[in-house]
Amino acid sequence: MSDQAQAPASGAATAEATAATGAPADRQASLWSDAWYQLRRSPMFVVSAVLILLVLVIALFPGWFTDTNPLSSDLSRSLERPSAEHWFGFDTQGRDYFARVIYGARASISVGLLVVISASIIAVTLGSLAGYYGGWIDGVIARITDVFFALPVILGGLVLLTVLDNRGVPQVAMVLAVLGWPTMMRLMRSSVLAAARSDYVQAARALGASDGRIMRRHILPNAVTPVVVYATIYVGIVISAEAALTFLGVGLQTPAISWGLMISQAQARLLEAPHLLLFPGLFLSVTVFSFILMGDALRDALDPKLR
Repeated sequence: MSDQAQAPASGAATAEATAATGAPADRQASLWSDAWYQLRRSPMFVVSAVLILLVLVIALFPGWFTDTNPLSSDLSRSLERPSAEHWFGFDTQGRDYFARVIYGARASISVGLLVVISASIIAVTLGSLAGYYGGWIDGVIARITDVFFALPVILGGLVLLTVLDNRGVPQVAMVLAVLGWPTMMRLMRSSVLAAARSDYVQAARALGASDGRIMRRHILPNAVTPVVVYATIYVGIVISAEAALTFLGVGLQTPAISWGLMISQAQARLLEAPHLLLFPGLFLSVTVFSFILMGDALRDALDPKLR
């Protein structure tokens, strides 16, 4: 009789849980699964994801969008305005500007992703060591971080890139990565400090789990969330920083094609040919906006207090 009474009650509870969450009650109750459930229903995430995916496809497969050689020039068409045949017009050397904007996505996106991936690896490694072990390890890493914090990204980039003879994507990405990891490191350290004091970590230690296992299985999955959010936003910041450095004359060099280079070259012809600034600037702005929007959506989904 007791079992029969409990069965309907259990079914009612399941139905109530399903109605309250909009998802099956037996769905895995983890931070990342809950976040993905929220993200799929966020217009901000959907819009930013579509835009980022489009930019990545353009960067990876520019030939899908134009069959024109971005290096091919015809001086007789120099500074020709946009038309139905050539949507973005031509630059000063008579090169099809639509093709150059499309091919320019690769360098800008490559710098952004290389910097964020490299800086994240440095930040997660150093932040985990500093937060978990503390003591003199934390002290040494903190002082090193303070040194890099004293170098503003743009000013430090100006100084370091000026001494390089060849400034391609790897060189610019390396300099920005060296200057860009301290904020992420401090975020990671704070998260690891909080996670290391939790009951489940103390229980794992009591059961004899090694430091490596505790870090890998218990701390990193729960501490890396702020870094993921910041790294997503930081991609857009890095793309803007690369464009700013190139505009100042110390970023990427020709024959590279990037939005920053195009904007830099357009400044002398702004009144005569505004389309030279408009189109790369528009693509750059939309890309940066998309990554910032994605970061905001991830923050809202991964922080239970904001739901």
